[in-house]
Amino acid sequence: MKEKLAVLPDGVRLAVSPLSWANDVLEDLGAEITLDTCLDDAAQAGYQGVELGRKLPRSREALAPLLASRGLALASGWHSGRLAENEVEAEMVAVAAHAGLLRAMEAKVLVYGEVAMMPPVAPLDAPMSARRLMPKDDMSAYAARLTDFSTRLAGEYGLTLAYHHHLMMVAETFDEISALFDRTGAATGLLLDTGHAVAGGFDYNQLIKRFGDRIVHIHLKDVRGTVMTDVRAGDLSFNEGVRKGMFTVPGDGVVDFAPLAAFVQRAGYQGWLVVEAEQDPELVPPLPAVTAAFNHILDTFGA
Repeated sequence: MKEKLAVLPDGVRLAVSPLSWANDVLEDLGAEITLDTCLDDAAQAGYQGVELGRKLPRSREALAPLLASRGLALASGWHSGRLAENEVEAEMVAVAAHAGLLRAMEAKVLVYGEVAMMPPVAPLDAPMSARRLMPKDDMSAYAARLTDFSTRLAGEYGLTLAYHHHLMMVAETFDEISALFDRTGAATGLLLDTGHAVAGGFDYNQLIKRFGDRIVHIHLKDVRGTVMTDVRAGDLSFNEGVRKGMFTVPGDGVVDFAPLAAFVQRAGYQGWLVVEAEQDPELVPPLPAVTAAFNHILDTFGA
């Protein structure tokens, strides 16, 4: 495994999300899979780290030994932010425990997902067409709050904010991401998610070309094209799409990861690459899937 990882540039590491074993929202998916199985599988497949998932403990005292015993590091973890509606001071209070854990675990980035302005009840069960759009006149003030929050996060916790463009959230399309990042300061980093780009209707290379210098964290997600087409055509919900298998691990869908590898190699990117796929583990056994993804990504880098 170490020999294969040698194809990655210095300062770049490969992690896996626990979502292949247990879904963070649809808790019936992976309910019977233990945390030990998830971490053992991740280490066996060759990964160097994991992101936080719902089954991982939220204290350094409990989490650090679990990861260290398997040679794993904590790459990052998701924070459900509400700066589209809240003031920065309230968000600093809301993020404190999470940011403190990431700092204690020596993570360098915090994944920020904007959950304000989503449909008020079971937002990921709402049809895709029900997504709420931020008025253009509100974008500058939102970007200013996000920049302030990012600056304070770096100053108080030593963490870089990695903004996750995401289906059903404020920044789903390329134009929305551009409108936001044209207004944010340099303290706000961008999380590039290959799968959410395709599902959001654009080529992830557009983000590399437009905002390559802002990318601080990368999620490697693939998309089953025919399933995604059916989800959009039927105006299904995000969660229905997950259950139907619209997302998968790299190498099992329509995404070409060669341009991503080329970007990482030429641009001096430093940080984590995180294999991620919200899937039903009963339909797609996690260990074979994440092992195949591990090999696909490293073969792509080695090509």
